[in-house]
Amino acid sequence: MNYSGWSNFNTFTTIKNQLTMKQVFIYLIIITTVIFGTFVLYKYFDQQRSVKTQPNIILILGDDIGYSDIGPFGSEIKTPNLDRLADEGIRFANFYNMSKCEPSRSSLFTGLYEGGKNSINFAQILKNAGYYVIHSGKEHWLKWAPEQVFAKTFFDQSLTFKAMSEFFEPPSADFVNPFYLNGKHVTAQEIYHEKEPFFKTDVLTDNALKWMDEPVNNKKPFFLFLGYGAAHYPLQARPEDIAKYRGKYKKGWDKIREERLLKLKSMGIIAETTQLSPPSSNINKFRGHPKGDEEIRAKIPLYRPWEELNEKEQDDMDLEMSVFAAMVDCMDQNIGRVLNYLDEKKIADNTIVIYLSDNGSCPYDSNRDFDFPPGVAEGFRTLSAAWANVGNTPFKYFKQYGHEGGAHTHFILRWPGKVKAGQITHQTGHIVDIAPTLLEATKTKFPEKVGNIKPQPFQGNSLMPILEGGIREEPPFYISGWTERFRMFRQKEWKIVKLNGEDWELYNLEKDPTEITNLAVENPEKVNELVSAYETKQQELKAETKNE
Repeated sequence: MNYSGWSNFNTFTTIKNQLTMKQVFIYLIIITTVIFGTFVLYKYFDQQRSVKTQPNIILILGDDIGYSDIGPFGSEIKTPNLDRLADEGIRFANFYNMSKCEPSRSSLFTGLYEGGKNSINFAQILKNAGYYVIHSGKEHWLKWAPEQVFAKTFFDQSLTFKAMSEFFEPPSADFVNPFYLNGKHVTAQEIYHEKEPFFKTDVLTDNALKWMDEPVNNKKPFFLFLGYGAAHYPLQARPEDIAKYRGKYKKGWDKIREERLLKLKSMGIIAETTQLSPPSSNINKFRGHPKGDEEIRAKIPLYRPWEELNEKEQDDMDLEMSVFAAMVDCMDQNIGRVLNYLDEKKIADNTIVIYLSDNGSCPYDSNRDFDFPPGVAEGFRTLSAAWANVGNTPFKYFKQYGHEGGAHTHFILRWPGKVKAGQITHQTGHIVDIAPTLLEATKTKFPEKVGNIKPQPFQGNSLMPILEGGIREEPPFYISGWTERFRMFRQKEWKIVKLNGEDWELYNLEKDPTEITNLAVENPEKVNELVSAYETKQQELKAETKNE
């Protein structure tokens, strides 16, 4: 029998099988490549989609600027850029800070009333989620704030100063508190600035805008904190800005207060029935003043009817307020530079912009001397209590106080396409609510761990229900006031507050928003109820700081 045919057939079969295996192998490679490529492309486009949908954030914090010291809240000071933000966003008529610089900043960045070693700066969470983070401005923390929350620890770029510093470079070149660039001490001339003479408000914007180019050009979401320090003392401003206001305040603080009250009512920010609180002197028993010039200093904390001032005093007081107004005006100009940048880069529609102040206007005498007038680099002057009282219209008292004049701030938020323009809400918010709001807005989850730290959970509550046009469930409490001497605790419309560590006062803010009638004597049961709730809540907050 001839087996050659079978042999040829077997050889053909073998070759065919080999070809088939080779083809299968090639096909597998092709399929694997396609699948992997598709996955890579999906991840890329998903990342790009995420970049587009994750909003940029600019958070601007004014300093010692009272409730009615900006145009959108009744001021005669020209703030067209804040006016624009208000027209294009939402204004909160009822918003609280912590009534002083360092507690407000500590609560702002951590979302906590009371923090400890596990406190985390929400900007760190954003950075871990892919944000480029910039801190340009004042940095001031309470003692409980751990090292990990400081800007030098993790911000991509930072220019900071503690507490306060001069606006112009001092003649000695030594600032009260020096500047730090990414954690390194620098002099004024080592800091990038575009205009001479060096002026802090402008310089902070110069650096912020320069640093924003990197994330914007790389299409990366960014968070920018601008802590201008304006209009905290010392009263210093560029001459051209002061000139805009010189003479406009000779009508006096009484008249300006009345005009601001009417504007607030006409805007719908406060009710028509709101009464202007009586003019008040600064009666803080725990905040003294430098020694010397006692005759001059005796008048600074006092309210006096404007008509009782002589012509020279009125001119001096007009200059003082003109410088303060110029500082607010300059801040607004710089906010305009930031808004223009967003427009030029075509990213305004995907950027949340927030503006508020850290506490009410400041009445404290920290004047070094009276050899130089307010405004100039050689001087170190502060605002008189009567003008600070104007800033806090329609409320009473000042920075540090838990009364509304110290703790009640303006608040503006713009988020095009997400938040309806031109709104005024009378729902209440608090500075401690900002961190949880921004995490929700950016769809960023609160982490279980940050490095080796298990973060302390936020004590604030997101404002997103309000921003989306709904009703937010009222948080169970609000706290403010500097130390237990001036502590404020609020539940719904009821509020207890201390003055100079004395007995608790009681107010119904729904009926009496300017705290004219103290109800503590006639309603001791409500006082006791709120005091008990406050003490319980304080214990709970302190206990949270000890959790691992």
